Amino acid sequence: MATIASAFADLRTLDALATQDSVIHRLDPRIKVLTAALFVVCVVSFDKYVVAALLPFGLILSLIMGLGGVPAGVIFKKLVLVAPFALLVGLGNPILDQQPLLSIGPVAISGGWISLLSILLRCCLTVGGMLVLIATTGFNEVCRALERMGLPAILVVQLLLLYRYLFVLMEEGQRLHRARALRSFAGRGLGLRSFGPLLGNLLLRAHDRAQRIHRAMRCRGFDGTMRSPHTPHLTVRDVLLLVLACLVLIGMRRHDCALLLGQLLTGLLP
Repeated sequence: MATIASAFADLRTLDALATQDSVIHRLDPRIKVLTAALFVVCVVSFDKYVVAALLPFGLILSLIMGLGGVPAGVIFKKLVLVAPFALLVGLGNPILDQQPLLSIGPVAISGGWISLLSILLRCCLTVGGMLVLIATTGFNEVCRALERMGLPAILVVQLLLLYRYLFVLMEEGQRLHRARALRSFAGRGLGLRSFGPLLGNLLLRAHDRAQRIHRAMRCRGFDGTMRSPHTPHLTVRDVLLLVLACLVLIGMRRHDCALLLGQLLTGLLP
């Protein structure tokens, strides 16, 4: 349950970060969504043995985090939770692909280890990019941007309600945990056998509360359309930044910036 409370606090933290005022926050959400999508496409389109060429994308992500005031610790905590799943995906690569591709002194490194490192790096970059997008825009504004870009409104509403239902589920889970802890003495009732009934009770309570929230929304005039107090408009600066971001990302995808930098530094050395 401590993990649930921590995840709940992290979601609240991302929502709080989205209310800041910075250069990145003031951009039109559609520009940020398109840039994030291009960032992900460029990262995942590299060959499975590419590692060094992905590192400049991490520098770009760090620059955006700095300009947007996004703490690295918040993103790092989320990446630590996601990294084991990426590790499981590529765990068999060192066994299936044992062809040596790199030598560091007497040590030969097989292609399986390089591809595993590439999978982990790409996972961190793509997930980190989406987390930074949410932290600098907000999930609500991201969904509204998708709707303005042509995504069906009913799908947007479903995404927003699903996101809000996560908070309802977590709050009810915390209440059940506190009630269970207060009624348990000497460790009784804290075993695995109690998790089945607790899970069913949690879903029922969360569903009932979601229905009450929906009735309250209907009483306040909710008709299936998610409205925003302000509607951002595209400016010339937003369009220029989008063009610049596209040129930079596509250029980094077509050219190995890490290799070019290495050649430049090597040429400068005596």
